[in-house]
Amino acid sequence: MSYTDKQITCSDCGTAFTFSAAEQEQFASRGYTNEPKRCATCRAARKQNTSGGSSYGSRDGSAPRQMYPVKCATCGKDTQVPFEPVVIDRSIVPIVIAKQIPQKDTNL
Repeated sequence: MSYTDKQITCSDCGTAFTFSAAEQEQFASRGYTNEPKRCATCRAARKQNTSGGSSYGSRDGSAPRQMYPVKCATCGKDTQVPFEPVVIDRSIVPIVIAKQIPQKDTNL
């Protein structure tokens, strides 16, 4: 299929930008069916704003991640973890793992 350059108006800033034949071919090879809605500048700005430069703890600009104070089971130092800890046999483990550990029967 042959492609020709297209002029598209950016949905964010309203500036006209060129969707080149090479870009159209690349989109088609990746299976994309929609044309881009944003110019390169607005795409880059949106990508920076949504990722925040780092995915750890940013969660789309919402409040900072809840951290829980714990004492390291190995070295004993105070630290923080991004999950609610559960103490099993004096070792701190994530609650997800704690649910997988068979519980001791205390009714013996």
